[in-house]
Amino acid sequence: MTRRFLFVLGSARADGNTELLARRAAEQLPPDVEQQWIDLAEHPVPDFEDLRHDSDHVRPTEGNLALLLDATLAATDIVIASPLYWYSVSAHTKRYLDYWSGWLRTPGLDFKATLAGRTLWGVTALAHTQPEVADPLVGTLNNSAAYMGMRFGGVLLGNGSKPGDVLNDTEALTRAKTFFAQEAPPARFVYED
Repeated sequence: MTRRFLFVLGSARADGNTELLARRAAEQLPPDVEQQWIDLAEHPVPDFEDLRHDSDHVRPTEGNLALLLDATLAATDIVIASPLYWYSVSAHTKRYLDYWSGWLRTPGLDFKATLAGRTLWGVTALAHTQPEVADPLVGTLNNSAAYMGMRFGGVLLGNGSKPGDVLNDTEALTRAKTFFAQEAPPARFVYED
């Protein structure tokens, strides 16, 4: 299968530091790798409604939910590009991930089986100087990948608060050059061997 990257942008700010860092990393992908970029602020979805004990979810056929579902299913690599908001993913990003719960319960979709073996990546910018404060975000993405039977490529961290600050983080820009070239291991929960 030809690699196809889906970049899910979860920032509340257009052209923010997280997106800038993700685009720098994406520049390093080979030209034959397809890229699709979806900005969740430009493609909003309603709050997720949990129907698992009431009825089945219905596959969306139009609008932003259909776009996100189809792009997710088509991707070999999903990149969650979310700034660190209150030490985790943004509300836009969390809402997108919440819909995975519904897609797991959509008849005929085989969402989990389809994503199994594919790779989840993360990119984030944070204003804090200690990268450990991003551990909850990293844990959210790792555990989501582990539950889905995906591979996890880790999270590319960059430092920046004001627009464009991340372009001064030379260490992050250096890591961006090889970030997607690394082999992503199968995701594991922390309690697994």
